Amino acid sequence: MIQVSSEIGLLKKVIVHKPDIGIQRISPKRAEELLFDDIVYYPKMVEEHNVFTRVLECAISKENVIRIEDLLKESLGSDSPLKKELIQMVVSEEELPKSLINTLLAKDPDALASVLITGIDSSNQHVLFDPIPNFIFTRDIAVSIKDHLLITKAAKTARQRENLITRFIFHSHPLFKHLVNDQKIINLNNLEDFPPSASGEKVSIEGGDVMMFHHDFLLIGCSERSTAHGFELLKNRIFRDKVLNHVVKIIIPNDRSCMHIDTLFTRTDHHDIVCYKPIVYDGLSSNVEVHSSDGSIRLYSSVKDFIHAEIDPEMNFIFSGDGISPFQEREQWTDGCNLVALKPGIALSYDRNPKTLQAFEDNGYSIMEALDFIHACSEDPSFFESLQKTIITLPSSELSRARGGSHCMTCPIIRS
Repeated sequence: MIQVSSEIGLLKKVIVHKPDIGIQRISPKRAEELLFDDIVYYPKMVEEHNVFTRVLECAISKENVIRIEDLLKESLGSDSPLKKELIQMVVSEEELPKSLINTLLAKDPDALASVLITGIDSSNQHVLFDPIPNFIFTRDIAVSIKDHLLITKAAKTARQRENLITRFIFHSHPLFKHLVNDQKIINLNNLEDFPPSASGEKVSIEGGDVMMFHHDFLLIGCSERSTAHGFELLKNRIFRDKVLNHVVKIIIPNDRSCMHIDTLFTRTDHHDIVCYKPIVYDGLSSNVEVHSSDGSIRLYSSVKDFIHAEIDPEMNFIFSGDGISPFQEREQWTDGCNLVALKPGIALSYDRNPKTLQAFEDNGYSIMEALDFIHACSEDPSFFESLQKTIITLPSSELSRARGGSHCMTCPIIRS
């Protein structure tokens, strides 16, 4: 089952990926090529991610926090007819000898999954591929749009193997078999349905640029990573399949500091959004087009104006860095706007954005450290159910170096 109709509904099932050993192979010289802004201390990063996943498990139970490496292992062990095709595509993409295909196919599912994700053959410690460090950002690989699943297409070649693995999992794992049978997978990598434009513009849309913002409004960013041509083709497919009635183009600067719309705003409650004020509220270098299934188009000069006019006139905008420079720039950079809601009013944030957290407190939220939340849940199993209007803060000295917050690190597949 797949069902997501909002950004804030009660989270019930989510896909995550724990930082893998490939990350510790990133050198300063290659960090930019692999889309990291810095090298990280791997053990600390794992420790912080473990706290993050433990918070998710306390909220929605361990079995509903799904590791993508487990999905890959199970898919590889399911006798999928696509397994050989996956290996062939990876070997071709990585420009390796074809003789490696049979070597990889001979490995058991656990060993093969490890090689595909980390790039390292643990049997002999040979490095076969580059790491795919951005796989921790499972938001980007796929998006649930109501009862459909969108398989995205990354703009950068450093994420190509992530994409191949993702496509294999969603077409092979029993958990998603119904989507294949019911033709509810929208695969942006299918060139027959999503070809380049007449002028040669390719399709690319990453999950951080897609938000199921409201039950009938899908938001798609046009950004450094997602193209206007991709928007047009996806919008037409959404309307053709009658998935929903409004697809919204959010145009933002083509800049690394705001690579996706979820680096600029995320929803935390029915009437609350945390955002980067200059672009989202003031509309600097940004505008909005609302496309509806009846063919109409409405234009707005900012995300704020669009939301107040079409979603909620009472929507409250909470500013990263409290809307004050240089704090708003600093804390937007360290993902002060990139929060995932576990349910209305309860969201996860990094602990290193104090001005943003103060802004949340000024707007009626309590602030709670992740370890305190975990302890409270262990003492009282009903604690999360009764918790209201709270930002849970995650340790983030190393996670934040990867340039993605809790919203980026989650791929929700069921919300109620």
